[in-house]
Amino acid sequence: MSQKNEIPILILSLAITAGLIGGGFWWFTKNSGFNLNQTISNKTNNPQASTGKPSGKTFTSIQNVPTGLFNYGGSTSWAPIRLTVDPAITVARPEFRLRYVEPSNGSPGSGTGIQSLIDGQLAFAQSSRPVLDRELSRAQQRGFSLNQIGVAIDGLAVAVNPNLNIPGLTLDQLKSIYTGKINNWNQVGGINLPIKPYSRRISDGGTVELFVQDILGGQSFGSQVEFVSTTTQALQKLASSPGGIYYASAPEVVPQCSIKPLPLGRTQGKYVAPYQEPFVFPNECPGKRNKLNIEAFQSGKYPITRNLFVVVKQTGQIEQQAGIAYANLLLSEQGQELITQAGFVKIR
Repeated sequence: MSQKNEIPILILSLAITAGLIGGGFWWFTKNSGFNLNQTISNKTNNPQASTGKPSGKTFTSIQNVPTGLFNYGGSTSWAPIRLTVDPAITVARPEFRLRYVEPSNGSPGSGTGIQSLIDGQLAFAQSSRPVLDRELSRAQQRGFSLNQIGVAIDGLAVAVNPNLNIPGLTLDQLKSIYTGKINNWNQVGGINLPIKPYSRRISDGGTVELFVQDILGGQSFGSQVEFVSTTTQALQKLASSPGGIYYASAPEVVPQCSIKPLPLGRTQGKYVAPYQEPFVFPNECPGKRNKLNIEAFQSGKYPITRNLFVVVKQTGQIEQQAGIAYANLLLSEQGQELITQAGFVKIR
């Protein structure tokens, strides 16, 4: 065949191939529900998408950080981050001034922080549990939506008196203790000793809300549960209560000298400690302290983990910019390292 005849045949083949590819793409988009324009729109308009890959490694390299004084508040579990990370943000970005505000009514916590955000008292909120449907509804009634951005991994740790000799608890046993079905340590492999459970009230914050929802399955606390105001108060009670038990954010519990954190498991005998082995005994503390079992938290082996969220009010105003900027600062490499120093686990 001559070269002149080959050229038209080649052009015809390319045209047929292009037609098949174009027809296949048209069929795929029509039948799969894929919408290229919608995908681009979602990436452009979704504030959370902008936090996926912060634009820098350090606080000074993060872009779109607004200038002004911004009130924030919320979860008490965030206290170590507020003490460790936020001052470093202030030094690096003096134009981005942060002021922690406690609620005018009620105790500080995730719920009161989100409510204050909805009511216009905060620029953004810190939460130790996901935003609830009823909170989303309240926000929508005010004409805006809420966006939650995960920035760290935390876990709930269970603490007992340091002299209590017990290998661990299953989640079902923990539920039975706090609902009143188990009331003596000999029912879970310990000595004959009454159990004295302590808890903060459910209105006090996201940690208790998460415990009631995920561990108690929505059931009420048993009548034997004694309510305390703060984790500090509860840990003081544990130190003098041989049969005491309490739960809180792992960074608040694991390093303490006066108590013993318990390994937990989903099934009997398969317990995972919230601390790194080997266990540091109270008589070695404070020279040594127990450290978080980071690997177990990141992998999900430890049975009670959660994310910490920055909750952003999506109004298109400077408060939304402030909330996204704060989340991006925490998600930067510098922010994640400081979160680790604060006792939490990197989310990335």
